[in-house]
Amino acid sequence: MTDFAIRVKGLSKSYGQQTVVNDITFDVRRGEVFALLGPNGAGKTTTVEILEGHRKRDKGNVEVLGYDPINAEKQFREQIGIVLQGTGVEPQLKVGETVEMFRGYYPDPFPLEEVLDVVGLTSERNKLVRQLSGGQQRRLDVGVALAGNPQLLFLDEPTTGFDPSARRDAWDMISNLRLMGRTVVLTTHYMDEAEHLADHIALMSKGSILSYGTVAEIIARQSGTVLGFKLEDAKTVLPKNFSDAATIKGNKVTMRTNAPIPLLYNLTSWALDNDQNLDDLRVEKPTLEDVYLDIVRSSTEKDAKL
Repeated sequence: MTDFAIRVKGLSKSYGQQTVVNDITFDVRRGEVFALLGPNGAGKTTTVEILEGHRKRDKGNVEVLGYDPINAEKQFREQIGIVLQGTGVEPQLKVGETVEMFRGYYPDPFPLEEVLDVVGLTSERNKLVRQLSGGQQRRLDVGVALAGNPQLLFLDEPTTGFDPSARRDAWDMISNLRLMGRTVVLTTHYMDEAEHLADHIALMSKGSILSYGTVAEIIARQSGTVLGFKLEDAKTVLPKNFSDAATIKGNKVTMRTNAPIPLLYNLTSWALDNDQNLDDLRVEKPTLEDVYLDIVRSSTEKDAKL
């Protein structure tokens, strides 16, 4: 058994003249949470559908749990669990009955009580599916995917539309899956979700992987410190040596620098000399969202020059 649950090299997929996955390469280690992160239309779902064996690739090599998913062997199917963005379990069944039904489809199912415990539905065992809240429905979706005792789970946008409390509950559930030694491939467009859950992340945009690694590794590649503040008046004109390095939206100013102390000194000196307030002044390392937007912006500018 290798250390990798998934190995992808040079994967491409097109529909007619439109390339939706463009020569991507990445690995997913066993027992980790791996996130494909990007906006709608980035190519995340198509990539996952290829890994699941539901869609044919045009080019590249793909290995999932030692199998080529396109062959869809029975042994391969028994080792993966899939949670789609929308599912259709029978609303008139009880929660326990639903999981038990899906357990019956597999030769070595996950014990019912353990499934309910992992997804946090033990107390809802005898509740009808139609009576569950949206967050509980999503937990049941994961429970159904766990029923067959899979080694690898695919979660496609698992918390879309959730309120903050339900999202946190879902995050706890996904963390429990990692503690069980399961491998989880997560697609999401929420930066904080990927940052909180994932051991490794692939940032996707327009079918390409723009950066790949841990959150710390991805941020470290985008060197610099972020300075942010608000001007009292959006019409205030910053000196050219500041404005050239700044992103300005209304009265909000963001600056990136590798020398934060001299910049901060010069900026505050200018503010004092010109009777300007720098409201909400912050000095911090870039967030994953900052880095992602920078990477996407740089990629777009590069494409525009070609």
